[in-house]
Amino acid sequence: MTTLDFTGRVVIVTGAGRGIGRAHAQLLASRGAAVVVGDLGARIDGTGVDGDDPAAAVVAEITAAGGKAVACNADVTTDDGANSLIDAAISNFGYLNVIINNAGIVRTAPFREVPDEEYQRHLDVHYLGPMRLCRAAWDHLREAEAPRIVNTISQAMLGNPGMSHYGGSKGALFGLTRNLALEGLESGVKVNAIAPGAGTRMAEASAGSLSPEVAEYVRTALLPEHVAPVAAYLVHPSCTVTGEVFNVAGGIVNRLALVNTVGIHDPDLTIETVAEHFEQIMTITPEALPQVIAPAGLPVSS
Repeated sequence: MTTLDFTGRVVIVTGAGRGIGRAHAQLLASRGAAVVVGDLGARIDGTGVDGDDPAAAVVAEITAAGGKAVACNADVTTDDGANSLIDAAISNFGYLNVIINNAGIVRTAPFREVPDEEYQRHLDVHYLGPMRLCRAAWDHLREAEAPRIVNTISQAMLGNPGMSHYGGSKGALFGLTRNLALEGLESGVKVNAIAPGAGTRMAEASAGSLSPEVAEYVRTALLPEHVAPVAAYLVHPSCTVTGEVFNVAGGIVNRLALVNTVGIHDPDLTIETVAEHFEQIMTITPEALPQVIAPAGLPVSS
């Protein structure tokens, strides 16, 4: 098996002071990448800063092991924060190849109890933050060798108790991932996403939405180090997929795919026709192939 090397790759990882982001940064640095460790030190609900400097701590760990890294205490929800991360990469390492959008917040609550500002806060971090960073980096990435972006979404976008605000913002990021994958085709910017599961501070904060057994399993068996290899592969030059999503947890990796069923076609469609053929509309057959971002620039089955 060929060892994948990242020497010469310059990577920005947001939310890299703890948990999954820290695992991303450490793994990539151990394989030769120069890493911008982005972390504001924010609380998990996004309401403030804890008062420590986790980004600097991770940089110290990386450099002590012989790697290259710099810290950037930037707020990903602002244009200034996004630009600071880009500036940290360019001023310290000269260029930029990779962005891993990992910064996140979470707070669980029933749908009727979530105020507007909570939705906005989650959108600011999970959707608008990655959008701002990608926008600030886009011209640099278009000129880079083998440019790559990995976004961090969540299975919560498909439904999870008490997470309408969190899951909704992750669903928005999924849509951004697919559209940026199309935007990047001409210049070679590959854009994918992971939906990770790991025992982190955020997992602990959302444990109330899980059964005690599942929460304990997440805490003890799903490690951030299980997630990092997938993100690392997706940002390696040898990886050529784009617009894809991968579920990653505890050593399990699988593809999350969108499919269109064969369904029906009736130009004289009526309510009754839909009712009569609803099972056929719903049934996933071998002909229901995943929708991919095609080289020609259009989503097609493959």
